[in-house]
Order: sequence, then C-alpha cells, then structure tokens
Amino acid sequence: MACPICKSDQFFVKDPDDDYEIFEFQYKNGEIRFADAGAEAGGAEIGEKREIYCQRCAWHGKKGAI
Repeated sequence: MACPICKSDQFFVKDPDDDYEIFEFQYKNGEIRFADAGAEAGGAEIGEKREIYCQRCAWHGKKGAI
C-alpha cells in the first residue's frame, strides 16, 4: 500500500506520550517495518485509530486509508 496522494510507502506516527518523538516505518505488501528495531516496544503500535503521517507529502490519516 502507499500514500493516497504521492504514492510513497514511507510513514511515521507520533509517540502518544511525546508529540516531538516520532517512529518511522515503511508500509509495504501489507506489512509494517519500523526503521528502529525497538520502536514497537516504545509505543509505536499502529492501530485503526492512530494518526499516520506521510514522510513525503502533507497527507495524514488512519491506517484504513492507505
């Protein structure tokens, strides 16, 4: 899957406890791969209600939109 606007597969989510901390990931073939191996342990889980941001353009939305 890719960004609906620019077709990038590079995204990030913000840390729920710190808006200045982000977790970058790639969404390819329906699989999420975090850039940092410890990101999932640090609160980077991707749920249906979590806001996802494209790294290439201004798009942001929920997981179901990508």
